[in-house]
Order: sequence, then structure tokens, then C-alpha cells
Amino acid sequence: MSGYIPGGHQIESYGNGGFRFAGMSHQGSIIALPTGIQSWAVTSPNRIDVSSLTPVIVEMNQLDMLLIGTGEKALPQDAPFAQALRQLGFNVEVMDTAAAARTYNVLYEEGRRVGAALIAV
Repeated sequence: MSGYIPGGHQIESYGNGGFRFAGMSHQGSIIALPTGIQSWAVTSPNRIDVSSLTPVIVEMNQLDMLLIGTGEKALPQDAPFAQALRQLGFNVEVMDTAAAARTYNVLYEEGRRVGAALIAV
């Protein structure tokens, strides 16, 4: 993947350091939005901050919910980045990447306006 694929897509699989979606394989973390899926430079939960989530913030008005997959383990719901996003008006859920990818797929299938920032596992 060259960094961006337009349109909404379900996550076909995850693991081995990457994701499959739209019939493609991508090594590394991703941000999935209704407008497209793009590479995300974050590789560990301690690197998540408002700045790293700028692509999501730009599309804030197009999302009903944002899921953040923090890798192998979930961070607390009151993590500083989650608090900051809530102050901006986001409905944010923080969970491990596997749970976030599964939840994203369910909400996407329901036609919800969902976004996900997922650290590769």
C-alpha cells in the first residue's frame, strides 16, 4: 500500500505486524476512516497523542465513533489522548487492537460512521 487507499473497507485480517483490507496487505499500523485507509506511523501505545491522530481530527464531523486499538493490551479509557479527544467532541473507545478491529468491522457492516486507529500486532 502506498500510504492511502480511498473509500471505506472492512479489516479482512490482522496480525503478523499488519492488516489485510480491500484485497491488499499492509505492514504496520493504520487509520481506517469512511473516506479511506492510510498508514499510521504509531508503533506503540505510548506514541499515541492528539498530534498522531491529526488525520482523524480532520474528519471529526464525519465520525460517530472512534476506536483506538492500542496493540496487544488495552490502555485505560481515561488515557490522556482519549481525554483530549473527548474534549474535542469525539466518542472514543480504547481497546486492544484485536477487539478494536472486530468492533470496527461490526459497526462498519451496520453502516455506522466509524473510524479506527489501529496499532499493528
